[in-house]
Amino acid sequence: MAMSPNFFNKRETEPATARHVVPLPSQSTGYGATGSTAPQSVTSQASPGVSGNASAPAPAPVGGSKLIVGPNIKLKGVEITDCDTLVVEGMVEATMDSRLMEIAEQGSFKGSAEIDIAEIRGQFDGNLTVRQKLVIYATGRVTGQIRYGKVVIEEGGQLTGDIQSGAAHNPKPGKVTKPELAVAG
Repeated sequence: MAMSPNFFNKRETEPATARHVVPLPSQSTGYGATGSTAPQSVTSQASPGVSGNASAPAPAPVGGSKLIVGPNIKLKGVEITDCDTLVVEGMVEATMDSRLMEIAEQGSFKGSAEIDIAEIRGQFDGNLTVRQKLVIYATGRVTGQIRYGKVVIEEGGQLTGDIQSGAAHNPKPGKVTKPELAVAG
């Protein structure tokens, strides 16, 4: 038996890509003022160039690309390009240039990376250039040739190797910037 597009008498009045489901904020009962146990949501149509309610969550950035290497996945011998965000939960051996890198506790990256912001909870081994901010959490271990703009190391985090400040663009040639170091405790 073939089902019609109007399954259960529903009609499609707008393209599926134009609809957004936004959960309502929970109230005292957890799922709305009526005390019902089912979550409520609001469906709205996106209008380009028009901002909605200021309290509504912003839509995901257009064109932002994200690569997630999940647990027990090994990605080896590649060059990662045109990736805005890399999330490493498994193992990656690669070279890359990205905006944001997140290495989870169980994740490891080996190779060369040029990143704007790096958040390390797992392991990094190789050449790492962080143009803006390097954050090493308590479980993070970073080894190799490291260049950074700013660094934050949580108590227990490890940073070893050839380490230099000044990965960020220096606005005045010839001017030496002082390294910025913050220790989270």
